[in-house]
Amino acid sequence: MLSEAKHLHFFCSRNIRKRSEILRFAQNDMGRCVVVVVSSIENKMPIRAKYVHTNLIATDWKRLVRFYCEVFGCEPKGPERDLSGTWLDSVNAVPNAHLRGVHLLLPGYGDNGPTLEIFSYDQLIERELPRATECGFAHIAFAVDDVDQALQTVIAAGGGAVGEIATAEVDGVGLLRVVYARDPEGNIVELQKWS
Repeated sequence: MLSEAKHLHFFCSRNIRKRSEILRFAQNDMGRCVVVVVSSIENKMPIRAKYVHTNLIATDWKRLVRFYCEVFGCEPKGPERDLSGTWLDSVNAVPNAHLRGVHLLLPGYGDNGPTLEIFSYDQLIERELPRATECGFAHIAFAVDDVDQALQTVIAAGGGAVGEIATAEVDGVGLLRVVYARDPEGNIVELQKWS
């Protein structure tokens, strides 16, 4: 019996998954082989969720909103936001937080699609330019008709290029023409076309 044992030695680091449980095999200090229920997965289903927005914190939210509207055809959705209060301090763990900004409808999704939320806090923490290999959110991507022209439009609107335009055949998917660009605040924006 498991209750007789004071110590367990697990045979392998891998869990065994059954329909309703995760099991591990172990040997107790009395030499008996036992099966241990690590956890029950019977009612562990993904939560019901719908993707609604990505937040982008800007030093100048109005300038960045103009960029995404003029270059990519995003459109403001809902009122301009001016948010503060204890509820916001509780959510973001920033005392006396105050932010302003707007949500933008993304092209291709209509009025009920996900938005790009562009806000500025009164007090910002500056950082270096994002790099493609940093952990965390790395970039947003837009499908475009002409990658070369889209990159020129980004540059003309105050953005820039990260690397060079490349074309690659992706097995099982198709031909990709792609480049990483930067918006006027340095955030990485992928421009892509599949054919």
